Amino acid sequence: MDEELQRIREKKLKEFESKLHPEDPKPTGIVHTLDTTNFPAMLNSQPRLVVDFWAEWCGPCRMVAPVIEELSKEMAGIVTFGKCNTDKNPRIAGGFGISAIPTIILFSQGRVADTIVGAYPKEAIRTRITKAFHL
Repeated sequence: MDEELQRIREKKLKEFESKLHPEDPKPTGIVHTLDTTNFPAMLNSQPRLVVDFWAEWCGPCRMVAPVIEELSKEMAGIVTFGKCNTDKNPRIAGGFGISAIPTIILFSQGRVADTIVGAYPKEAIRTRITKAFHL
């Protein structure tokens, strides 16, 4: 029941936004690569930011990556998505106390709104995102 209601909300939100900006082309989903040079700026400039913390050697991370790609396309223009390699950016990961990957952190207005640790199906991740951002 909750998932059905959430899908209806998402559909209505998209319809509303398309009426507000009918001349705007459909934004395409992109997953930004985040590191020490751009992470703070993204965190401060994006009202809704989802960051996938991963590493190349992590099997479950490879399962989550395509899910993040799909959600970035589906939620383009509403939620910003990024990925941060924990091996290359240990200070960022350490700053959020990440001790297991994959870890997905949802930031609302620059603050942690939710944390997902582990590989979950797309619908479970989507539900957490929509709840955290009140979509």
